[in-house]
Amino acid sequence: MPELPITRHEALELLQKFNKDQSDFIHYLETEAIMRELAKRLGEDVEYWMMLGLLHDVDWGLTKEDVVKHLTKMPQILTGAGFDDDFISTVLSHGYGYEIVGMGDKKRTRIIEHALACAETVTGLIHAYALVRQGKISGMKVKGLKKKFKDKNFAAKVNRSIIRECEYLSLTLDEFFELAINAIIEIREDVGLK
Repeated sequence: MPELPITRHEALELLQKFNKDQSDFIHYLETEAIMRELAKRLGEDVEYWMMLGLLHDVDWGLTKEDVVKHLTKMPQILTGAGFDDDFISTVLSHGYGYEIVGMGDKKRTRIIEHALACAETVTGLIHAYALVRQGKISGMKVKGLKKKFKDKNFAAKVNRSIIRECEYLSLTLDEFFELAINAIIEIREDVGLK
């Protein structure tokens, strides 16, 4: 993996420049944490994968009012910060399959793309379940999360088929859920959970 052009501190400053909503930061930090654990598990570059998780929605604060534009401002922002085309195309890949952002016909093909997509998607399910548990992620069990995963009415906007892309990483759904829960437990105070 190429060297990262900015530090984590600088990445957080970049996010703050374009994102004002604290709940969005919860998503960025949770995705970063899960990407860290996935990288460790798969023997990948931990810092690089964490940076992907942290910055994957860098333009969300600028585009969420008009979702069609999501990921359109990201390349310019990340190029300006010194990121290369490969990093940017990996970030872009988490929008593949979504008609609304004009990427309905594109498919993820690389492990790193599947990792980012399933990591950022599962955060919605886990955080919603933690909130139902009075904000507690400590003691969350895979079995309970799997039950919520199977209930299509719970966190209905969370795309279950993208979460299942963990299978491209040679992880079962149970293994992925356990890894993701534990990753967020480690940063629970940073994301307002207990």
